[in-house]
Amino acid sequence: MDINVLKSLLVRNTTKIVYLIMDGLGGLPDKETGLTELETANTPNLDSLAEMSICGMMDPIAPGITPGSGPAHLSLFGYDPLEFAIGRGILSALGIDFPIKKGDVAARINFATIDKEGKIIDRRAGRISTETNRRLCEKLRKNVKLNENVKWFIETVSEHRAVLVFRGQNLSGKIEDTDPQVVGKKPLKAIPLEKEAEYTANIINDFISKAKAVLKDEDKANMILVRGFATFEKIESMKERYGLNCLAIAEYPMYRGLARLVGMDILKIPGSFEELLQIFSEHYNEYDFFFLHVKKTDSYGEDGNFKAKVEVIEKVDKVIVPEIMKKSPDVFVVTGDHSTPYLLKSHSWHPVPLILYSKVCRKDSVKKFGESECTKGGLGRMLLKDFMPVVLANALRIQKYGA
Repeated sequence: MDINVLKSLLVRNTTKIVYLIMDGLGGLPDKETGLTELETANTPNLDSLAEMSICGMMDPIAPGITPGSGPAHLSLFGYDPLEFAIGRGILSALGIDFPIKKGDVAARINFATIDKEGKIIDRRAGRISTETNRRLCEKLRKNVKLNENVKWFIETVSEHRAVLVFRGQNLSGKIEDTDPQVVGKKPLKAIPLEKEAEYTANIINDFISKAKAVLKDEDKANMILVRGFATFEKIESMKERYGLNCLAIAEYPMYRGLARLVGMDILKIPGSFEELLQIFSEHYNEYDFFFLHVKKTDSYGEDGNFKAKVEVIEKVDKVIVPEIMKKSPDVFVVTGDHSTPYLLKSHSWHPVPLILYSKVCRKDSVKKFGESECTKGGLGRMLLKDFMPVVLANALRIQKYGA
């Protein structure tokens, strides 16, 4: 829908909207049972919620397109991911509250493991600890020297993730990733996507070469993979776009970065589901829109750990869902940003199941929250970016169009 038309229809209201996002929620059937991770999980609260709601399947970008976390979350918030192409580096920098400046080029780093032939054997270096990450970043700061006309910064994000920022004149974020996204291949060169980016690509390749030399004696994290190059550009906030006062409660930095990008407040960082709920409860009366993010569903999907992903879903059902329902929100959405099937150990193109509960929704026949059931839901299959007007309508925040 045209955003200007939508803005002209918005009305003020005090209704509450809650988004509970289980990252990488969608899955694929287990070979033995024929059930996905979500369908396998014991989820009485989510099943009860689905029965009171209208359900469907969402394509984060477009049918058949595998989404990254950044564009998938922008779709969740109603921003066209093809229009707002925000690089992961910027999101990572915002997520750790790095003082990013106009013209800076930021990128996401994975510490990784390569073998003697230079081939990647682990893209996440065994998911090293955050403390090890901090040590490695300090090691690089002390030992990597670049062209003095360019300043560079490296900061820990969490586990194997870090953010790399270059600051100087005539820099460009139009650079190809060096992460091939698979094991068994060598890291790629940073290739410029336009002539103006050649200077920046040379600096990045110089940095990677020197970083490799510095890390060569490390047991696991002996290489870096760099992706999501981008320069910072401010975009319209959710307050400006929808009139919503928003709070994000997310543990992982990149998702806090996404939230900051669209103008959400971030008050505290939860270390557990209980802390997430405490923040939610303490500030429930202050905000219109709540973005609650659960990361481990995605992490275990990427690890190929079917059982652990099921257990996280079950814990969300047992611990988080009942407490949200006690608040009686006007709209409660439960979904994922994308699918991360354990069988693929990566993001995939499969649509994501979704529950939309509201006090005025038209319930469908879905009785259980799962991919097969949600395929039959009343929302059908739609693009995730088109879902926000449906949410706002169910929150009674859109008036009639036309006479």
